[in-house]
Amino acid sequence: MAIETTITETTITETNGTEATTAPTVTASRLSNPVKLVPELGAAAGALYKAVSNGSVPQGTIDLIQLRAGQIVGNTHLTALHTESLRAAGESQERIDAVASWQDAPYFTEAEAVALALVEAVLQPTTHGERVPAALFARAAAHYDEKALVTLALAIGQVNFFIPLALIGKPLPGVKASEQWT
Repeated sequence: MAIETTITETTITETNGTEATTAPTVTASRLSNPVKLVPELGAAAGALYKAVSNGSVPQGTIDLIQLRAGQIVGNTHLTALHTESLRAAGESQERIDAVASWQDAPYFTEAEAVALALVEAVLQPTTHGERVPAALFARAAAHYDEKALVTLALAIGQVNFFIPLALIGKPLPGVKASEQWT
């Protein structure tokens, strides 16, 4: 089966009358709707969402770590998705902008900062020692009970579950799945 990606070129007429062609613009994802292709995905995604939304970790913290995960893997769709989720929840643009450099930003609580440190530890390889050293775990345990720690791990896993689809399928940033996958 051939997979089609719609690509268009935009031509801009400069004020001096010359034309310049911009880079091609992708107007569709590489893959069709994954849930239609693999219906079981809907149930798996729903179960992950339900598990992560158990209330033991504030939704804002989950959105922050999932935004950071999208930034770490370099995926614009995931970054835009979680940025929009934070905006919709009323998060300040200042805090959203600071997620990429959270370590020296004054905008995050210690609990949020340790959650951001956990997502970085899990997703970024280390050249020495454990990815999640005892000191980081102790910091996290000071702010989160065991259920919340498992929920944080599941929230990191939830975004990681979708990273391959985001990187391979290249869904369009800022476009709802219902609007781009038919």
